[in-house]
Amino acid sequence: MNKYTDPKDLKSFGKITEWQEDMGQKFFDWYAGVTEGDSALTEREKALIALAVSHAIQCSYCIDAYTTNSLQAGADEEQMMEAVHVAAAVKAGTTLIYARQMQRQVDKITM
Repeated sequence: MNKYTDPKDLKSFGKITEWQEDMGQKFFDWYAGVTEGDSALTEREKALIALAVSHAIQCSYCIDAYTTNSLQAGADEEQMMEAVHVAAAVKAGTTLIYARQMQRQVDKITM
C-alpha cells in the first residue's frame, strides 16, 4: 500500500471540519446539495458522472465511494464501465489536442 494513503481516511473524511469547522461544513452542505437527490440530473446520473471523474482524476478514495454510490443509485456494471470509458476518451482527447501545440512549435522552429 502507498504509505501516503490509507483506506480508513475515506471513512473519517468528516474530520476535515475539525480544524476549520465553518469552511468544512460549507463544503459538506454544498457537496450534498450538488450530489444528492434528483434535480435536473437524477441521483444515478450524478453518481455515474462522479464515478467517471474519479477515474479521470485517479482518486482511489473517490473510485471506491462512487462505485458504491452508483450501485446504490441503481446503476449497473455496464453503465458504470461505459461512464469510465467516456471519461477515458475525453481525457485521451485532451492529451491529443496538446499535440497541436507541439506541431505549432515544430513549425515555428523548422520554418
